[in-house]
Amino acid sequence: MALVEPVPGAPAATADCGDERALVVADYHAGIEAGLRYERGVELRSDADGRRERLLALVERTDPDRVVVLGDLVHRIGDPGAGERDEVVALLDGLDVPLTLVPGNHDGGVADAYGDRIDVTDPAGVRRGDVGFVHGHTWPDRAVLGASTVCVGHEHPQVRLEDEVGGGRAEKAWLRGPLRIDTFADHYGVAPEALAPADHRPELVVFPAFNDRSGGTWINVEGQEFLAPFLPAGVGDADAYLLDGTRLGSFRRV
Repeated sequence: MALVEPVPGAPAATADCGDERALVVADYHAGIEAGLRYERGVELRSDADGRRERLLALVERTDPDRVVVLGDLVHRIGDPGAGERDEVVALLDGLDVPLTLVPGNHDGGVADAYGDRIDVTDPAGVRRGDVGFVHGHTWPDRAVLGASTVCVGHEHPQVRLEDEVGGGRAEKAWLRGPLRIDTFADHYGVAPEALAPADHRPELVVFPAFNDRSGGTWINVEGQEFLAPFLPAGVGDADAYLLDGTRLGSFRRV
């Protein structure tokens, strides 16, 4: 059985961390509606309650020992605004398990705002058991790359699907495939064996965004660029999967 198993129908997975089992999500983006209003002039009613209820329902469904957020718990870069604070506090009040945040590029003020209620890791990631966790906006810590499975957020992967009459829609997707250790070894200026044994190459799992309003990278549309500095070079012939488990094959040929 894989160490990281997607929850069917949801942008979330469970992870076997050895001494505990975690529910893992990426890119929650609390307060995104306020950000969209400020950044783009887009007025949307807040879905804070919906996001919280979806996550709490997943906690009840999967019964984890903790929740791990792969970065961007909040949306506003810097000190969280009032709307974000209220949303995060309500989420924390509803959780009956600890929450660990691997900080993303939007989480600069989270440690100061909620440090007594959230376990905030180093931004370069953390390893729990044989699973590594990193947001993806920076290169991961070398220790993370020694895990059997490395979980990454930040990218918000989506695929564009077209029907027979030319209509199209975007669907959230997972990316899952062998991590190309040579890419990371070149970055750090070390031999690949210094990061992971030759017979123990990690798997890379790129998570879809939990937030329904955060957009994403269309991985099968020409001209779309990846956000993570180590993608797509850092992953081999990864497969794309829809949330319902449908395997689309190599993301490079979808």
